[in-house]
Amino acid sequence: QVQLVESGGGLVQAGGSLRLSCAASKFTFDYYNIGWFRQAPGKEREGVSCISKSGGTTNYADSVKGRFTISRDNVRNTVYLQMNSLKPEDTAVYYCAAAFTGLCTTIQAKSAMWGYWGQGTQVTVSS
Repeated sequence: QVQLVESGGGLVQAGGSLRLSCAASKFTFDYYNIGWFRQAPGKEREGVSCISKSGGTTNYADSVKGRFTISRDNVRNTVYLQMNSLKPEDTAVYYCAAAFTGLCTTIQAKSAMWGYWGQGTQVTVSS
């Protein structure tokens, strides 16, 4: 059974940094695009970032461009999301997801391309 496990969330002050990890197991990791999504209370899940199978293509939501960086280590089967200059509006549960098909040109949480999801990790940014 495919498993995605997020970690690295926590409480941080505005302007601080966190690095999220998405550890994958039980599937051929480098066959999958990996996306990061987030969901704040009362809001729909939104796309944050995506990285292609080889890591050669990345994409970011406008709200995080210049602050977040996605990367992957296909040896360790892990994708990272480095989050800098955090803002209170970044507060959400962050999820990673895997897609065997599709491209990282868009990061739509509702897209059927995202076949596997993790359980999420909470990120809280205090003002």
